[in-house]
Amino acid sequence: MVFKSSRKLTMQVKYTLAALACLLFLAGCAGKPGISNAVSWQALKGWQQDDHTTLVAPLLAQCPKLLKKQPQWSKICQQAQELNPTDSIAVKLFFQKHFQPHAINGLKGSKHGLITGYYEPLLQGSFVKTARFNYPLYKKPANLLKVSAKNNLLKVKDNRARGRLVNGRLQAYYSRAEIDGARQPLAGNELLWVDSSDDAFFLHIQGSGLVQLPNGVLVGVGYAGQNGHPYRAIGRDLVAMQEISKADISLQSIKSWLTEHPRKAQALKNKNPSYIFFTLRTKVEQGPRGSLNVPLTPERSVAVDRRIIPLGSPIWLSTSLPNDGADYRRLMFAQDTGGAINGPIRADVFFGRGARAKALAGTMKQTGKNLYIAT
Repeated sequence: MVFKSSRKLTMQVKYTLAALACLLFLAGCAGKPGISNAVSWQALKGWQQDDHTTLVAPLLAQCPKLLKKQPQWSKICQQAQELNPTDSIAVKLFFQKHFQPHAINGLKGSKHGLITGYYEPLLQGSFVKTARFNYPLYKKPANLLKVSAKNNLLKVKDNRARGRLVNGRLQAYYSRAEIDGARQPLAGNELLWVDSSDDAFFLHIQGSGLVQLPNGVLVGVGYAGQNGHPYRAIGRDLVAMQEISKADISLQSIKSWLTEHPRKAQALKNKNPSYIFFTLRTKVEQGPRGSLNVPLTPERSVAVDRRIIPLGSPIWLSTSLPNDGADYRRLMFAQDTGGAINGPIRADVFFGRGARAKALAGTMKQTGKNLYIAT
């Protein structure tokens, strides 16, 4: 993140921010990845209409984390604490004073990118295995090792490189097919049991969620780790199999296919070797924590590729909503990452919990346009 008060940027930071601008800020971009000329906030279509009163909470939530590693946030965070979050004009002027929008160039001159969504699903489960609740959610295994880039056996993102020791030799960690297979190598490491294998699979994709116990109590489960295998979207396999058309692929259509084809469902799910491990969340009333380790704010938090976009960066997102095609323009904060979120022109909007969030997250596969990074 670069603030107006910064005088000089290293070439590496320039490239990072430039590539960042290509991800969510797609208007007027061309040529090599990089930050183009600065534009005024007034040039951002929709900025004046955004609900500025909802921007203070996610900004303050991330300040403690950013201050630990990026002291340049000190002045911004200090003055943000003095803001009246209900004063829309004051909040708008605050962002206009401290941040400068820049358009971002995409890779190979790309001007558009894919914007998807995720949400916080609700599952039915139990701490005890029963005839109904017999599909496990696993805790992070003790033998799951984070490995260095030079030992990255599966060539995934360095921060997701994992393995396990077998007779003193490093091997790739168990895949989905192995974990859910007959040998059950993680038996005894269960956190919870749920009543649907398919719901558990989609929980892995969302990364966190809620589980309602038989007595009605809600417990939250959050991301605790990943097995180091690359994420594979099974929707693409269904399209390749001509089971579902590309235009009709969504969370809902994939889940319907799995329900209608129980004998083929596990084999299809196993095509995605990525596997997520969970931990219990202490504050269910708050949103799940993203990769920045702050509670995500519905429709203000977005997942990005952290190799390109620094976490905490304000992102001006301009796209549309599925179904009705309504314009969707707002300032967001890069507070999360995801196995499927790769490249400069790629973002995943956190929609929160509930029926609306599920419907939007399940069908969101929109084109991003007019994207800018506030530096």
